[in-house]
Amino acid sequence: MARKAMVTKARLLDALKGSGGVVSSVAKKLNSSWGTTRKSIDKWEETKQAYEDESNTILDLAESTIFRSIRDGNSQDAKWLLSTKGKHRGYGEKVEIEHSGELKYSIIPAVIPDDDD
Repeated sequence: MARKAMVTKARLLDALKGSGGVVSSVAKKLNSSWGTTRKSIDKWEETKQAYEDESNTILDLAESTIFRSIRDGNSQDAKWLLSTKGKHRGYGEKVEIEHSGELKYSIIPAVIPDDDD
């Protein structure tokens, strides 16, 4: 069985470049397991930041694609964006209700008719 290469900070930083923050892609570049790669990312502040930066870069790319699509008139993408990023303006799939104060309630016993009735 082939021995896995040691994950160093330098190798990890290099493998993170262009990964989009996908741990399995980084692990493949390192010839390492997903778990070992994830632990290695969390081991150093510099690699944690590089991972976060890569993850944000791919999210920015996805958002840019959505924005271009909306500019081109794609109403489905516009609806999706409003339901996610437009919640603070009242758009969304569900209604969220906030309540402060006391809730008053009563328990009313159920009346079960006899079978003889």
